[in-house]
Amino acid sequence: MTRRRFGSKLFAVTTGIAAGGPLVVMLVLMGVLVRDAWPAWRFQGLSFFSGTVWNMGNMYANTPIVRAGVQGAPGASFGILPLVVGTLYSSLIALAVGVPIALLTAAALVYLAPKRVSMWLSPVIDLLAGIPSVVYGLWGVEVLAPFVQSRLGPWLSHVLRIAPFFHGPVGTGMGLLTSGLVLAVMIIPIVTATTRELLAQVPRLPYEGAQALGLTSYESVRYVAFPWVSSGVIGAVILGWGRALGETMAVLMVSGNAANYLPTNIYSPISTMASTVAALLDSALTDFTGLAVHALALIAVTLLAITMATNLLARSLVALGRRGLEAEGERR
Repeated sequence: MTRRRFGSKLFAVTTGIAAGGPLVVMLVLMGVLVRDAWPAWRFQGLSFFSGTVWNMGNMYANTPIVRAGVQGAPGASFGILPLVVGTLYSSLIALAVGVPIALLTAAALVYLAPKRVSMWLSPVIDLLAGIPSVVYGLWGVEVLAPFVQSRLGPWLSHVLRIAPFFHGPVGTGMGLLTSGLVLAVMIIPIVTATTRELLAQVPRLPYEGAQALGLTSYESVRYVAFPWVSSGVIGAVILGWGRALGETMAVLMVSGNAANYLPTNIYSPISTMASTVAALLDSALTDFTGLAVHALALIAVTLLAITMATNLLARSLVALGRRGLEAEGERR
């Protein structure tokens, strides 16, 4: 075998291993989580998703209870509906607040800001994505939560008093709204950086042609630039959503860490799936039956399933958008 043929085969093998590596890791991860979560599923059943009470029971008792052949601590009951609601609500607030800011920032950096300004601001935005989540959490505790409690919350409650979800006691400021705003700040750098790179690849000719025809800068960006990279923008938004769904420490610090509590308004304290796993893992390890750890593994499986579902939804939206553009092009 010649050196060139050996090098070609070696390259094919190594790239194949590298390409298949993420899939193997994902399958192994899913297999381990499902194996660890199975006892909790047998013990709790469908009420794991519909129940509102999370109680690891008396983990220092001597006599366990047995259900479906699985041992658990006396009084153990695992229901994660409040955790699912808290996770989805906080991440949707993050998207509603963060995505418009991120898209406008990306458009401004590419089309409106002077090159010197864009050259300085772009690395700063990229740097924000690398700030540890605990720093964002501390900022939320020290700055954002008091602001929500004293100013933003009362103002929203007064202005939007006809909307029940926005009206009600603000409390300490630690809750759903603060969690969503902290997550919004955390996803802005990711969505902005990705969208900025996409917009920078849009050919200048269509954009400049739109302006030559009399379109404003906003109209040129809205009707020319963003449709050109719409598939990638959807992917950037889903990437930010995945970050919001899986965020742990920052949400744990500002959410109020409310157990067994469904939010009644946007200021209510909450818990999320990721923050609950982080908060309860240490105490779950003291369960003499081991069921509490299996229940946390089932939370992880649920969060993984939600994340995968959002990615599949994003791919479906991208496919629909492409078909729509192709159909429009054929009509023209």
